[in-house]
Amino acid sequence: MPRQAAAALERLRLATPLVHNITNVVVANVTANALLAVGASPAMVQAEEEVADFAPHAAALVVNIGTLTAPQLRAMRRAVPAARAAGVPWVLDPVAAGATPFRLAAAQEMAALRPAVLRGNASEILAVAGEAGLASRGVDSAHPTAMAHAAAARLARALGITVAVTGAVDHVTDGERAVAVANGHPLLTRVTGMGCTATALIGAFLGAGLPGMAAAVAGLATLGVAAERAAGQACGPGSFQVALLDALHALEAPALAASARLAPAPAGG
Repeated sequence: MPRQAAAALERLRLATPLVHNITNVVVANVTANALLAVGASPAMVQAEEEVADFAPHAAALVVNIGTLTAPQLRAMRRAVPAARAAGVPWVLDPVAAGATPFRLAAAQEMAALRPAVLRGNASEILAVAGEAGLASRGVDSAHPTAMAHAAAARLARALGITVAVTGAVDHVTDGERAVAVANGHPLLTRVTGMGCTATALIGAFLGAGLPGMAAAVAGLATLGVAAERAAGQACGPGSFQVALLDALHALEAPALAASARLAPAPAGG
């Protein structure tokens, strides 16, 4: 599996995919820079008047509900069908899905449109699956990752998608198979937008032509290995954020193959 992730990174850099992001205002700069660093090309096109025209020209679409507004939701409702009609894969990040009824309804509506990958923390995945109700600590998970494994498998099978539950050890499943990704560093939890960055990187791998399961594993492994390298250079969260961009840029396929800690896991559910 590490060799496949390494090959995926090489493929991404050859493809330089254009990744269309409808994302939240807190992380737009963070995720755009991460996409550039890894070798993709970000586009932050969000106006509802133009997203349906732009989405078909991208290699992948990232939909993130972190700072959701009614106009942004309307844009998502236009962009996703346009992307799907053009065969453009997309990834959904249901940020804080269980925080409010508006947010939960939007997350479940978007998930029902069947993204190639749904990426969230345990609480977000449980909420989208209808198993947590309105229970949230904002963007932070109120549940350990393992609590969402079964829900992720059921959701993946019901929708025919890949679901990635991220935490100390990430869990990626298509409902029948699962992979544990054990890379990362605690400093990822001290910088805003790192989960959103994981989603954007998954979008980049989708844009390079990887199927959902492979894209999710490669994106999470790439971020996790880069985070471990960046932490060795950092004095704290501020320098870590800068070092992470450098690590994403410098990461080569052989190093990813050597450092990625990937293992088959029970699918659950």
